[in-house]
Amino acid sequence: MDQLPSKAALQAWIADNPGAAAKRDIARAFGIKGSPARIELKRLLKELEQDGTVERRHRTYRDADSLPPVSVLLVLPADASGDQFAKPLEWEGRGPAPRILFQPRKADAPVAEGDRILARLNPVTGQDHAYEARLIRKIGVAPHKIIGIFRKEAEGGRIAPIDKGADKDWRVAADATHGARDGELVEAEQVGNRARMGLPQARVIEVLGDPSAPRAVSLIAIHQHGIPDDFPDAVIAEADAMTPAGPGDREDLRHLPLVTIDPSDARDHDDAVFAHADDDAANPGGHILWVAIADVAHYVTPGSALDREARRRGNSSYFPDRVVPMLPDRLSGDLCSLHEGVARACLAVRMKIDASGHKLSHRFTRGLMRSAASLTYEEAQAAQDGSPNERTAELLAEVIAPLYAAYDALKQARTERQPLELDLPERRIVLSDDGKVASVAFRERLDAHRLIEEFMVLANVAAAEELTRLRRPLLFRVHEEPSPEKLDALREVAEASGFTLAKGQVLKTAHLNRLLAQAEGSDFDELLNVTTLRSMPQAYYHPENFGHFGLALKSYAHFTSPIRRYADLIVHRALILGHGWGKDGLSPHDIETLEETAQQISDTERRSMAAERDTTDRYLAAYLSDRIGAEFAGRISGVTRFGLFVKLVETGADGLIPIRSLGREFFHYDPATQTLMGSETGLTLSLGQRVTVRLAEAVPTTGGLMLELLSVEDRAMPAGPSFKGRRFARKPGAAKARAAKVQRKVKRTRH
Repeated sequence: MDQLPSKAALQAWIADNPGAAAKRDIARAFGIKGSPARIELKRLLKELEQDGTVERRHRTYRDADSLPPVSVLLVLPADASGDQFAKPLEWEGRGPAPRILFQPRKADAPVAEGDRILARLNPVTGQDHAYEARLIRKIGVAPHKIIGIFRKEAEGGRIAPIDKGADKDWRVAADATHGARDGELVEAEQVGNRARMGLPQARVIEVLGDPSAPRAVSLIAIHQHGIPDDFPDAVIAEADAMTPAGPGDREDLRHLPLVTIDPSDARDHDDAVFAHADDDAANPGGHILWVAIADVAHYVTPGSALDREARRRGNSSYFPDRVVPMLPDRLSGDLCSLHEGVARACLAVRMKIDASGHKLSHRFTRGLMRSAASLTYEEAQAAQDGSPNERTAELLAEVIAPLYAAYDALKQARTERQPLELDLPERRIVLSDDGKVASVAFRERLDAHRLIEEFMVLANVAAAEELTRLRRPLLFRVHEEPSPEKLDALREVAEASGFTLAKGQVLKTAHLNRLLAQAEGSDFDELLNVTTLRSMPQAYYHPENFGHFGLALKSYAHFTSPIRRYADLIVHRALILGHGWGKDGLSPHDIETLEETAQQISDTERRSMAAERDTTDRYLAAYLSDRIGAEFAGRISGVTRFGLFVKLVETGADGLIPIRSLGREFFHYDPATQTLMGSETGLTLSLGQRVTVRLAEAVPTTGGLMLELLSVEDRAMPAGPSFKGRRFARKPGAAKARAAKVQRKVKRTRH
């Protein structure tokens, strides 16, 4: 046994090798071979774990004295070299708190000795400090921010806010302009207290440049749609005062190797999953599924400033370059985010399914968990497909493979249930460092995405059923079937495309799926998917259960995303009340105003969707604005009496071909067949036809695209007037007004 290292040597090696500290890695590093020596190594590691010196995270050991990736720090005095260090305010390690070097950036707000800051930590090696910290923001400081147009003056300048509700300009001192030039869009923050008399003072914190440039797009949408993007001081102070939830009466789930699986650019992790084969002989081939969700209700209690602001926002809003969160960073990025290796409070559900994916039972609990790993969709999928990396190799057999096995069972139940199977590729706008659109791609749909979706759907069903059983009020997620008018419109499009949708029977999602299956692979595939989506009413929240048509479910509630949806927080509180898990459950006021809350958050959800859609349109218009005159392939996606809508294949952008540009002949519009027919040539323009178009106009400020039709199904259009012709001449400045009018027509047609 003389080859075995000491406990101190083991601890030191584990601390120095956090990425490769599995037992086999440790054995290899110390040259430990043979069964007796490996057994003794296991005993030593167990003793270190019991001492609290190291912790085991699903077969991998790590130094117990580590900090979460987002922490609250106290800024210390600068040292003799001028370097500024900080110390963590929450430290439960055995030794002294690790040294943290604070690295400010030019754009950061000034930070002084004694300030408390929320910072993102990056571990370092080979230095006299263990972490380097980047400022997220100062604690308790939430200056009022504005977006506006900077106007240069003799000394300094002023800012005209773009927010429609703003009643005053803001004055900017000469030394606070941040180099802004006249007419540029800027982001600024309040300086000092707002005076009763005169203009309020501000300092420019970022120059966004041309108001029509891509960098400004999401900010304009946020302000135009009235999305709150500035947390009040009381909300920030309340969030910053929070400390991590302790074990208390919670069920200890830290032994479960729950993992989060999210996009590579995820800003938070609010759900974790685990599955294993059911060892119950009465359930052959069955599975046990765990879904754990961040316990936001512990921190956001009824009637608090955090609660009022979260309800006002209703949900987080997501844009290509930023997120407007429902909750402050201290919660969404830290205490309520299920970071790898960090103990976090959760609400969890254990579900038993049979071999065909049907749920047999469920049990909810309020617990404490520790994520075994934060995986990306691509990592999980690659591991399952036989190409694990160093991280996922350790998880493959006991975590990843069982998740996919359970998913295979859930797929069977889904096929039997027949939810609406729309195939609509999701556009992904990739921005460069300067905020411009670098590319527009379509997101790849992996089985890893579908796996998480199915786990979340099942957990949401369990939550709705549990609260119904407990007879507790909640907010259901409701999706009703299409109206007869919308269904008739869909049927007309289907028939015009050569397909059929049965009449005279109770509509089921299976009928719509058969229609979509008929169109699959044809020229009308995307058209039928888009038209089917447009025929659906929007889902909403309501205290009464009217079922979920699209998912083909009788009972459904949102439980799995309380960081970004207020509805889920209400469901969490209802579960807490129903099970008697604490005083932070659904309050009498929550119950009394449930219907009002349902309307409020349904409205904010639509507001976010509209802002996100407008932002996408503007980004695409900006991306295409330097390609005026270029030719594109597309398909006719809409036919109206004022022209044609065309979806461009390359980007998925929608543009309008005005009817006046189609030629000198008169075009007759037939709403029944969704066609335009030329009176002289007999040329028929209909849904789904392949076309080649020329980009005539792209206006980033409105998102409007104007196109010119060149050919239909490879047949060239007859010669006729174009946008450059006399007939379409416009006065200077008319392009924006015309594009705005087009956008209004586009929106009316969409909705």
